[in-house]
Amino acid sequence: MELDLSQFRNLDPNNIGSWPLAARGGVVALVCVAVLGLGYWFDTQEQLGALERARQSEDRLKKDFEVKQAKAVNLEAYRQQMTEMEESFGTMLRQLPSKTEVADLLVDITQTGLASGLEFELFKPGNASPKEFYAELPIEVRVMGMYHSFGEFVSGVAALPRIVTLHDINISPAPKVAGSLIMQANAKTYRYLDEEEIAAARKAQDADKAKKRR
Repeated sequence: MELDLSQFRNLDPNNIGSWPLAARGGVVALVCVAVLGLGYWFDTQEQLGALERARQSEDRLKKDFEVKQAKAVNLEAYRQQMTEMEESFGTMLRQLPSKTEVADLLVDITQTGLASGLEFELFKPGNASPKEFYAELPIEVRVMGMYHSFGEFVSGVAALPRIVTLHDINISPAPKVAGSLIMQANAKTYRYLDEEEIAAARKAQDADKAKKRR
């Protein structure tokens, strides 16, 4: 069947009912396409976007649920670990001397050196440096003796019931004593802060932070 295009040339827009069936069908099809396009643009597109956002949110919620479920399943193990950590922390804290015990600890360090056969040329405690819950006390040390005596001294310091660490160790020949050596080191010991000192340290930290923000 051939399509007669002449029937579309003289269409009266005010009398669509008189149009040929093919023309009326074409108009209906265009209207349907336009309605569908507008519907997609103003409604369906937004709904599809909302659906995609909902799917992404669902994925996040599933992952959050899986993480929380795993924590809930292992809650008792976490509690046990927390108890063990608290006990370990308490053990370490007990190794830190109080303010009144620091003098005894300094004596223990010097006695350990003398017992190792060392001669102290310098033993100079520095100013305490407050941290979050403890203070760091530096000690400048210079001793003279034989090499094996240095090893005994370091081992003896490590065996003390209180925590003492040695840093920046430097060994050189003694200038006036043949066969002897000089060891210079920075020793550090630590003590815990009492409640008043902790409060003062936190206040100082807050003041420093406020000063930096200005």
